[in-house]
This record gives sequence, C-alpha cells and structure tokens, in this order.
Amino acid sequence: MSRLAHASREALSDGGALAGRVEGFVARPAQQRLTAAVAEAIDQREVLLAEAGTGTGKTYAYLVPALLSGLKTIVSTGTRALQDQLYHRDLPRVREALGVGLRSALLKGRANYLCLYRMNQAKGDARFSSPEQATQFQRIVAWGGRTRFGDMAELEGLPDDSPLLPLVTSTVDNCLGSECPFYEECFVVQARQRAQAADLVVVNHHLLLADLALKQEGFGEILPGAQAFVIDEAHQLPELAASFFGEGFGGRQLQELGRDCLAECKQTTGALAVLQVPVRALEQALRELRASMEALPPRGTRYRALTLPAVADGFDVLADALATLEEAMAPLATTSPGFDACVARARDLRERLERWRDGGAASDAFEGDEAAALVDAVAGEAGADAEGSLDRARLAAAAAKGGEVYWYELSARGFRCQRTPLDVSAPLRAHRERSHAAWIFTSATLAVGGGFTHVGRKLGLFDPDTLLEPSPFDWPRQALCYLPRNLPEPNVRTFGAAMLEAVRPVLEASNGRAFLLFASHRALREAAEGLRGAPWPLFVQGESPKAELLRRFRESGNGVLLGSATFREGVDVAGDALSVVVIDKLPFAAPDDPVFEARLDAVRRRGGNPFRDEQLPQAVIALKQGVGRLIRTESDRGVLVLCDPRLTGKPYGRVFMESLPAFTVTRRIEDVQAFFAGG
Repeated sequence: MSRLAHASREALSDGGALAGRVEGFVARPAQQRLTAAVAEAIDQREVLLAEAGTGTGKTYAYLVPALLSGLKTIVSTGTRALQDQLYHRDLPRVREALGVGLRSALLKGRANYLCLYRMNQAKGDARFSSPEQATQFQRIVAWGGRTRFGDMAELEGLPDDSPLLPLVTSTVDNCLGSECPFYEECFVVQARQRAQAADLVVVNHHLLLADLALKQEGFGEILPGAQAFVIDEAHQLPELAASFFGEGFGGRQLQELGRDCLAECKQTTGALAVLQVPVRALEQALRELRASMEALPPRGTRYRALTLPAVADGFDVLADALATLEEAMAPLATTSPGFDACVARARDLRERLERWRDGGAASDAFEGDEAAALVDAVAGEAGADAEGSLDRARLAAAAAKGGEVYWYELSARGFRCQRTPLDVSAPLRAHRERSHAAWIFTSATLAVGGGFTHVGRKLGLFDPDTLLEPSPFDWPRQALCYLPRNLPEPNVRTFGAAMLEAVRPVLEASNGRAFLLFASHRALREAAEGLRGAPWPLFVQGESPKAELLRRFRESGNGVLLGSATFREGVDVAGDALSVVVIDKLPFAAPDDPVFEARLDAVRRRGGNPFRDEQLPQAVIALKQGVGRLIRTESDRGVLVLCDPRLTGKPYGRVFMESLPAFTVTRRIEDVQAFFAGG
C-alpha cells in the first residue's frame, strides 16, 4: 500500500482527521477501501473504474487523497447543482479537517456567469413580457453592480429556464472575447484565471467535455492541465460526450442571432435600415420551416425530414436568408465588435446548416443489393412499415460508413438539427492517454450484473482497475421491494390504469410520501388525472420548476410527486418525506431515438446482440438510478414498487434484479402494509 493510500485510510478512520472535525462522520470500511483504491490510482497515474453504492461516502473518499496528494486535480460532477454542493459544502469540510492549504476554484460554463456587455445591451430594451420580468431584470442589474464572482446561481429565485438568462449571459456563439469592451471585468475570464492558479478545480461534465472537444479540434483549452481527474457520476459521460464531439444548430440560436443583430443597430447610425428586412426574412423563414415540420415525428433522421418537399425547401430558404443577412452585415463588421461577431455567427450557422443538409449524402445514396439486404435486416419485426424500414436501413448505412447520424428533434415551438458520432470511446481514450494523468471514474451506478464491460467499452477503457463497493445500508431491514401481481404487459392500453390500482394500496399504507417515476410524459399525465382528489398533496412535473416541486414536496411531509426520467438522478430527499419509489416500466431507451437506433444497428453489423450489448445494460443503469432515490441515509426506510411484469416474466428480468441492492422481495401487499405498520 502506498503512503498516500495509507494516509487516506487513516484520515477516514475512527480516530482520523475527519472523525474529529466533521460533525456526524462515521468511519466506513467501504469508504476506506475506496479511498485506498483512488489513492493508488493517483499515485501510479492509473485508471480506476469504481462503483460506490449510496451511503459509501465516495465524495470524501476521493477528495481526501486528491487533497493529500498535492497534485493538480480536476473534479468533474454530473450537474451544476452537484458542483455547487461539492465546492461549497463538501470540499471546505474536508480541506479544513485535513488542515491543507491548497487553493481551490469553481469553474462553470460561460452561460452561468453574468455578461456585462449583454446586460448593458438589454438595458432600456422593451422585451419584457410582464412587469414581474422587468422587476426581475432590474434586480439582476442591481446584483451585477455588487457581485464578486458573477455566478448566476447567487441569485435566489431565478429559475434555470428564465427567459432573462439569455439576455444577460453569453454563449460560445455570441461572446466577443478579447474584443469585448468589458473584457477586463469579465467574470468568465476571472473564473478561468482562478482555475489556472488553483490546485483543485471543480467543474461539471459539460465544461469538461467542451474542453476536450476544443482540444481535439486544436483551438486550445478552457481548463488547466491536471495530473489527476476525478469523474463523478461517470455513467453520464458517454451520452454527453456524443453531443460535444458532434455538431448542431437550432431554431433558438437563429432567433437569438436575429435579435442580437437588431440590438447592435442601436450603436451604429443607419444600421437598422440595412438589417431590418433581412432579419425579418430570417424570422419568417424560421416560422415557415417549423410549420412545415409539423408533419414529422418528434424525432427522426435527416433523411426522413428531407423527404418532405416542404421541409427540404424550408431549409433551402433558411440557408438563403442566413446568407443574405451575412452579406448585409459584412460592411458593418468594422463598426463594432458586436457586428463583427454577428457576421461570424451567421457564417458559422449557415455552414452548419449546409453541412447538416448536405452531410451524410454518401449514406443516403446507396441502392441495389446493399439496400435490399439492409432493409431485410431491419424489417424483420412484425408490422414494420416500408418507410420506417428504409429509414432504419439508412441509419445502418450511416453507422457502417461514417460512424455518424444526422437527425432532428422538435420542441413545442422550435427544432434542433444534430450530427452525432455513434462511438466516442476513441477521442475520450486519446485525450486520457495524452494527459499522462490519473483518471478515476466513479458513480453509484456503473456495473451491470456485477461487471463493468458495458461502461468500460463506452469510455474506451481497456482492462482498467475496477472496484465494486455495494451500498453499506442494511437493505433487508431498511427496505422492501414489492412486485405487484397480475399486471398486464406494459404495451397494453390498460396498463396505466392497472398500475395505479396496484399502487393505491401502497400509497394508503405509506400515507403518500412517494415518488412515482414514469417512462413517458403521456403516462405521467394520465396518472396525474387518476390521482386528482386523492388525500395526499400532488406534485406533477411540468406544473412548476423542478426545484420548486422538490421544495414543496419536502415541506408537505406526505406528498406524492409524479416525474419522468429527470427525477431518476441528482435528486436527494432524505428522511420520512420520501418512503416509496414507484417505477412504472423498465427504462428501455425510447424507440424513436435515431442515435440509439443507429447504435443498435452498428452492434448488429459487428456481429453483436443489440439487446444484450446495448439496450439491456443501459436500462439496468437507468433503473439503478431511479432505485437510488429511495434510501439515502442509515435511518431511512422505504418500499420500492416495480410494476413491470417483465421482471418476473422474461429471462432478462433476472439481470435487473441481480443488479439491485439486496432487497427483501415480496409480491404481497400485506407485507407492504405490515412494513409501514411496524415502522
């Protein structure tokens, strides 16, 4: 055992540094094994893949050796909320307990910081939809004059989806960089300078991956170089990486371009007369394109979108409108840094649009025996229509020829077009090897059936050191897993009503205090209607912001919260307020996801089994995330209700059950009632 490993175990022992200085600290053997493994990986600059079940104490287990090592360390978390918790709560406790004086820094993406230039551009602009918005904007302006760090998270009560945020923050598209008149005061620049000087930097996966993508393209780096990387919530990394190593554009970006062009006109005499018509033409082209896309499924391939003549024509008109705007702005580029940036944005968006519209042509232009073979390969499912089969065949061709998928997604009033690589293991592996650093990948949900093959392949890891530390909670005593009998198959129309009927007695026994997690928003809405008038406070995703729903749920004491996949992870409700977690269906990926469909076809063409190698492992990890909401501390008690009859009716159900904690399993509602009666 290395000196670092020994020191880390000592610090987390019964009489160690944390026991004497961190209130409520309890020494845990699993935590000591994990910290020793992390320390060895850091000491040897190796790779470690470690699953640490809920209650292991993994945050302290990796912070202690990172701080004791004295090495430059990057810690990356899954969300901004976890990032703030780690930096503002966990890190100060450990650093103080260890008595180390290392410098630390919190670094977020630029859209999380106030942009003084854009805030000043927005002043006096009558774009507020209500007096409340105008008041909120004035509050931001007042805060902007006194904040030290400019982190928008400092502003309590400002929702993450506030329409004011794009007005007062910048993106990689609209940032003026060193040409900005506020560059010397820029909060983003200052945050990066602090990160460069720090010994330990806390980031999130979005920022880490943006950095890797920029390095891959040779544009430089956002993050400082480091000797150790700790990737917490590592199960999220492969999916997020696919978007960062791809390319896309959307209706919102184009709308913001038009809006910013007009805002710049205030600074340049005569500019409005030149740009008003091309901006209005761009906005009209966007509206008409989005209207033509109403005939499309919510998600699909580029090929399917462009087979509709109105959609194909709409993209042509949009490209022409962007080119016209770019041409009209070109003479204005020298009048202000803002116009110069808008010209560059218009050119970049036009080129992205054209690459998406024309890209993948090789995989669209296949015919003859190859096309027939591919259509036959993917059309074997009963009821597969010819158009859908051909679309899936083209996905397979894309996977085989280019390793990328061109696709679109519709929102209520907008759209997004994306090019996504099917496999990001190579760029992730290349960066890891170039860094010559230690890499620790950890999460409560990495293993499937006790093995790391699936996530290791996704991350490009070849034979890494691994550690599996199950949750140390007393699961047979603290929790019960209830599998209701006689439920219909999940695809039957009556499943939703039957599921609610099976769940009601559980809610009556627990007096609410439950999360009901659904595989689709439609099922969520139907359940909400079925539970209206029930004797427990009802909180439904979509009716309030997520943070507000969780706050009200906790305060209610006996609420029932209905959510979708977004509530499966990153949500921590300890104590009696949450005593039941209900999961309606096994969380297999949506069948309308073109990227996932292409991955399945790529597995099939390699000779693998798409269900065994891709669909099943992904669903197991997603289920483990949802299950992890139930028991958060040693004193929590609760019932997990799994309503999908495939858990007992299909052979693969065993893989799910073997990947979960050591629950006592029952099929009797009487056992659930006795569990709560005895609590």
